[in-house]
Amino acid sequence: MENFCVSFCFFFPSLIILAMLAPSSTAQLSPSETRTLFQIQKLLEYPEALQGWNNWTSFCYLPPSPSLTIVCTNNQITEFTVIGNKSSPSHSPKPASGKFTVSQQTLSETFSTDSLFSVLAKLSNLKVLSLVSLGLWGPLPAKINRLWSLEVINISSNFIYGEIPSSISTLKNLTSLVLAENLFNGSIPYLKSLVLLQELNLGGNNIGPEFPSLSNSLVSITLSNNSLRSEIPSEVKNFAKLQQFDISSNKFLGPIPPSLFSLPSIQYLSLAQNQLSGVLPMNISCNAELKFVDISQNLLIGKLPSCLGSNSSNRSVLYSWNCLSSSNYSNYQHPSVFCNKEALAVKPPNKSKEKESKSNINFGLVLVIIGCVVAIAVVLGLLVLFIVRRAERNRSDDNIYNRSVAEKMSIRSSSRSYTDARRVAETIRLAALGLPPYRVFTLEEIEDATNNFDPTNLIGEGSQGQLYKGWVRDGSVVLVKSLKLKQKHLSKSLMQPMDVLSKLRHRHLRMAITIGVARGVQFLHTGITPGIFGNKLKIDNILLDDSLTAKISSYNIPLPFKLDSESPLGGQDNRLRAEIAEKEDIYQLGVILLQVITGKLVTSASETNELKLELEKGLTESKLRAATDPSIQGTFAYQSLKTTVEITINCLGKDPSMRPSIEDVLWNLQYSIQVQEGWTSSGNVSTQM
Repeated sequence: MENFCVSFCFFFPSLIILAMLAPSSTAQLSPSETRTLFQIQKLLEYPEALQGWNNWTSFCYLPPSPSLTIVCTNNQITEFTVIGNKSSPSHSPKPASGKFTVSQQTLSETFSTDSLFSVLAKLSNLKVLSLVSLGLWGPLPAKINRLWSLEVINISSNFIYGEIPSSISTLKNLTSLVLAENLFNGSIPYLKSLVLLQELNLGGNNIGPEFPSLSNSLVSITLSNNSLRSEIPSEVKNFAKLQQFDISSNKFLGPIPPSLFSLPSIQYLSLAQNQLSGVLPMNISCNAELKFVDISQNLLIGKLPSCLGSNSSNRSVLYSWNCLSSSNYSNYQHPSVFCNKEALAVKPPNKSKEKESKSNINFGLVLVIIGCVVAIAVVLGLLVLFIVRRAERNRSDDNIYNRSVAEKMSIRSSSRSYTDARRVAETIRLAALGLPPYRVFTLEEIEDATNNFDPTNLIGEGSQGQLYKGWVRDGSVVLVKSLKLKQKHLSKSLMQPMDVLSKLRHRHLRMAITIGVARGVQFLHTGITPGIFGNKLKIDNILLDDSLTAKISSYNIPLPFKLDSESPLGGQDNRLRAEIAEKEDIYQLGVILLQVITGKLVTSASETNELKLELEKGLTESKLRAATDPSIQGTFAYQSLKTTVEITINCLGKDPSMRPSIEDVLWNLQYSIQVQEGWTSSGNVSTQM
């Protein structure tokens, strides 16, 4: 076979390029990415281009077709292109209500762009993504930036609505961004940071009103058929690589920058159907490579410059329905009165008045800011005074408490004042680190909780002392450790375990453990082949080692079924069972998260549903505080907790297919702890949730 390839390429040199472009013959797709493709097939509702896939499909060896291209490199997918047969919004009947509605040209009501891009994010080395005419609908999720390797995005001719997410500007490798023929609206995000971007096509949407901030590395810009209403910025003169510039069918106004016609690389220029006005200077020079110019249906007056008016055989110029004055083209022009009247109606705002108005606004804003700063300073002064007085009062209370305890224990210590000072300083330091507060119990409360250290409540005894079980007055179950202390080492012996116990209440210890559990589940699902699913996760099976690292102590080891493994049908059944078991693991992980958030043990499905409803109600009413574990209240940033609660609710969804992937869960938990870190480092440790 190798000799045949050599001789074939030798005798047919014209086919060498095609052979080089074909997918690598050594590529073998990883099992995790194979599962991802089947998930994408399901989420896209089995389009014609993706039909016929089964467990025996060699995705890396599929021949490219007009509707499907999959390219693999080093066992991973680098290009995924699917082109469907559904029409775009511009070729579909407009709904009577004027709002988007699911139709025969869109995917079903159960489709979710969020779920689709969560799955696509598993293809971590994807460079080219094209999903064209597939009936996708919904907002483009911000998580598109998880596809950090992307170089080409083409999601044209779908029904994607809402604003283009600003996170798209973080895809630094992008060379082509095509979102044409959708339902996008609002302003275009800042794209100047995409210095490698060469093609931008946002035509056929409802984007506006301002011209976007773009990198001057662009070769092609298409913004036609939108709602852009501004002047053409003078910065276009710096677009030395620009070959195609199409802003037709908008509401651009003001003069045309003369430099447009003489850009070093410009070949195609379409400014038609706008409200551009004024006179084109007669001394305009045109780039010799400029082949096509369309300035028709604007409000231009005067005469055409010679480089546009000459009947050059290598340049097409369209200029009808302006107010140009010449006997050669007056039959297809408006009278000059028309353009003057229309130009006044759409005249840009007066810059001087605008500046004056803006300066007045700025002056008023400065006054408001000064007033706010003064008010804040007064409030902070009162707050500091209040804290100082409260600290003094607490210090005196602590001294009274310490004296009473000392008297009850009949212990004399000349270093008591030093110990008190250390304890107060330590408490302040822990608070400054953002650690959850802990309560100090009196000896009477401890005796009451343990029934005066009744032997029936004794759990165990060791070299350091006894461990008792007890109940405090609010019904909480507590463990009380009674230390054996030598009197001469009282301070040192007592403060050391208190130090350790207080540090165990770190603000991230719940979150850090749950991330560890999620990583364990991720390894079981994707880190080995075949993946291990249906692990019956329980909070009882999560063990902690000496470094408080989470360990999953019980998981499912699948045994092969000989009958099933003999036939393709059996293999398909195994895949379906694995998908069901995978989503069951996600649900069980959601139950663990639910218990961590609420601080309540769940023993039945009804209890799970009740707690889930409490969290959902807390989200809708912005009252998460009441639904969370009292021991963490006031120690978490609201957005951090909200993110964790939202992903927990998604994990507990009734429809298994709508539950997130383990990668999605892990990403959200990591994002939550990053938000918490930022909140804490910014000095908000005392801010209540």
